[in-house]
Amino acid sequence: MTDQGTSSTAGARAHARAQAAAANFVVPELADVAASRVTWAQRIPGGGYANVVLGRGTRIRFADPDGAACAHLLLLRADAPWERLNVADTVKVPWQAYLSTGHPLLSDQGRVLATLVADTSGQHDTLCGPTAAGREQLRLAGVKQGLEPRDIAPTVSFFRGARVESDGALVASGGSGPGGSIDLLVHLPVVLLVANAPHPLDDRPTTDLDLVAWSASNELNTLTNADPEYLRAIDNTESAWTARTLEARA
Repeated sequence: MTDQGTSSTAGARAHARAQAAAANFVVPELADVAASRVTWAQRIPGGGYANVVLGRGTRIRFADPDGAACAHLLLLRADAPWERLNVADTVKVPWQAYLSTGHPLLSDQGRVLATLVADTSGQHDTLCGPTAAGREQLRLAGVKQGLEPRDIAPTVSFFRGARVESDGALVASGGSGPGGSIDLLVHLPVVLLVANAPHPLDDRPTTDLDLVAWSASNELNTLTNADPEYLRAIDNTESAWTARTLEARA
């Protein structure tokens, strides 16, 4: 991905070719997922981005094959895009700033947009957000979904961590090396925007980020997080989904 932007012909051409190369990504063989279940896949090179609409019950895997990806993620509810990921509530409601398996990604309406259901990396960040370059990539991704710059809210980051020191200072905690992955299970239809850009505390160039999504709606009934805050958010989510389904049938 070039840093020239799209304001010139050369920059626009380089941008288009990079996006085309990402679209031609060959889906890797997944030991735990039949190829017939895969609904979408893309490789995002360093400095690239992706945008996609994912249905309820989709499971999506983010993989860091070379060990230096950094996925800045924003989720917006597809049928009501004014409802979007709220990073503050994602930290506050579960009483935990450090993401791990079972952690919900909450909307500003107290609903679960997605749950982190698998994690072999352990290096993530809810505190810093993207760099200016990462935010620009998210803006470009959002434009393709009809979104405006004001719609690009704070994000969470996967594969590069940050920790709070005893004196309150934020410090980079690095990555986990090649081969890390995380899986999200989507609870409501979402627009997913992701930028593969350096972390504000870790300016190393990013390497490829692989995304693969498949249908896993049965897993919505098998989640094991029993925290009362999570269960309350799930109830809010299911009520909204039921109301939306009834409205669509009316």
